Amino acid sequence: MSALADELKGDGVAVGTAANADTLGDGPVHGVGRVAVARHVGASTQHLADQVIDEQPVALVYNGVSHVVMMATPLDLEDFALGFSLSEGLLTSLDELRDVEVQRAPLGVSVQLQVSPRAFERFKDKRRQLAGRTGCGLCGIDSLEAFYESLPTGTVGAVGGSAQGWPTEAISQAFRALPPLQALQAQTGGCHAAAWALPGQGIVLVREDVGRHNALDKLIGALAHEGALTPDGLALVSSRASHEMVSKCVRAGIGVMAAISAPTTLGIELARRSGLRLFGFCRGDSAVEYA
Repeated sequence: MSALADELKGDGVAVGTAANADTLGDGPVHGVGRVAVARHVGASTQHLADQVIDEQPVALVYNGVSHVVMMATPLDLEDFALGFSLSEGLLTSLDELRDVEVQRAPLGVSVQLQVSPRAFERFKDKRRQLAGRTGCGLCGIDSLEAFYESLPTGTVGAVGGSAQGWPTEAISQAFRALPPLQALQAQTGGCHAAAWALPGQGIVLVREDVGRHNALDKLIGALAHEGALTPDGLALVSSRASHEMVSKCVRAGIGVMAAISAPTTLGIELARRSGLRLFGFCRGDSAVEYA
């Protein structure tokens, strides 16, 4: 498996790398593609090259059995595969992952995961065939009962010491520091970010993806790989706090989550039930605490 990520020069913040294709027609390179566009401003037209976020089908395959195809930005895919596996309950710990290999092909990307026999038995019990799409939440759930059974039931204990390290001002400072660390967003304007911050240190890790769920999975995977999921950390997301995002944090054992946009009713209910401290509308110097 690869190291956590490259270090952002001068800041010591690990981020997903981003680069440009040098010429049109080369296709996406490191998450960014270049396309020819016509920009219309009033009566004038300019023919330019634009930078666009890359989106490709990514298949996750467990011990040779394909489980899901997600639409994602093909960066940090080892982190993505591990984070998805943990946040969806397919793996319970890093120890259950034996190996992971990213295989790129003309039609997309296949991530081959080798998992322990116990994890594979769990995978077969929970297996569902689904085709994921950006923003997908309930693919593969075929009944209301199955949906509620799929929600995490554990607690993360955010009411204790982990919550005390995150006053509103500290959360606001972290969000203000995030935009300069979003390399893909700066180039394309088309992707989400998930970041990890620590008290007194601010943001220490950033992951980006065209999908908000994917960005959070990449963050969780990177943290799990390095054993850096500490109880005093804060997960920041550049999106709303839906029940899927809250569920992923709860399964990962994250105690505090802050979203730049709104939460949902089920997200709030799940956060309160699980002990996750949840903030929404984190903009400027304000934030709304929901749980």
